[in-house]
Amino acid sequence: MKINRGAILKSIEQEHLRSDIPDFQPGDTIRVDYKVTEGTRTRVQGFEGVCIAINGKSTGKSFTVRKVAFNEGVERIFPFNTPLIDKILIIERGKVRRAKLYYLRKLRGKASKIKADRGRMQKANTKPAE
Repeated sequence: MKINRGAILKSIEQEHLRSDIPDFQPGDTIRVDYKVTEGTRTRVQGFEGVCIAINGKSTGKSFTVRKVAFNEGVERIFPFNTPLIDKILIIERGKVRRAKLYYLRKLRGKASKIKADRGRMQKANTKPAE
């Protein structure tokens, strides 16, 4: 009898997958509210920037967010399925032609702006309420 390891792993991973994370793509400007523990206290800290990459699949899936703070580029990688993410807000949908936007690291000022994708913004707004 052959054991299907993929099916076993999938059934174990299923309980750890999050379903409350919105559908976003690289190029979208998002705000990630992340739970930070300092000593005995826990607070929610926001990180707002452009999603430049989505990597992995299933429970190992993660996304990279880039922002510019005090003229210094800051990138942070967040796992999709961590319980430390409080919520993710999509601020603006971006229109890009690449899956990985690493070229933004070299650009400064207006050159690093991403055009807004009005079509995807309207589709998101006209979704029926659940």
